Amino acid sequence: MSVVGKILANRRAGDRGLAWHRPNLAGTTTFQITSPDFDHESVLNTIHAGKRIGGQDLSPALTWSPPPAQTAELLLVIEDPDAPTKAPFVHAVALLDSTLTGLPQGALDADDPAPGVRVLRSGWGRGYLGPAPIKGHGPHRYVFQLFALTEPITAAGGKSLKSAKPHAVLAAGQSLARARIDAFYERH
Repeated sequence: MSVVGKILANRRAGDRGLAWHRPNLAGTTTFQITSPDFDHESVLNTIHAGKRIGGQDLSPALTWSPPPAQTAELLLVIEDPDAPTKAPFVHAVALLDSTLTGLPQGALDADDPAPGVRVLRSGWGRGYLGPAPIKGHGPHRYVFQLFALTEPITAAGGKSLKSAKPHAVLAAGQSLARARIDAFYERH
């Protein structure tokens, strides 16, 4: 176990700060999200981890059942509630065309997103940031949350979407329905 991981072993952001628990994103119904790359509550493959720890920062493929017909836009948020920070660490935020029913691997690449995907700022930079938990900190959960929005998000916190921080984007949306799948990753 690394010294830093041992020191921070009991520090976790917690679930309460997840986008899933925001009143504006609660929605009234749920729909299904799955991945051909991992099962719910299973371990992510190393290719989906951060480059700095030997991964490829390759976002996993996702598929979902149709959201409500009135969906104007989809909001995808990936967060780590086990990060030793005040709030869950944001690994990706993206706005998706409401007609999409899935994303291929790598769809959240900041330089080359899939058609119908608009990647926004995450915890550091833009696009998908693969898991890179502190060595020895224990397993971290990565929560993939998809929200069916009533209206497109065009600005957040008085800023353009290009410069808006993740928390401002999450506050700007109103959800009709939501879907969630969780995965784990740990560095020993």
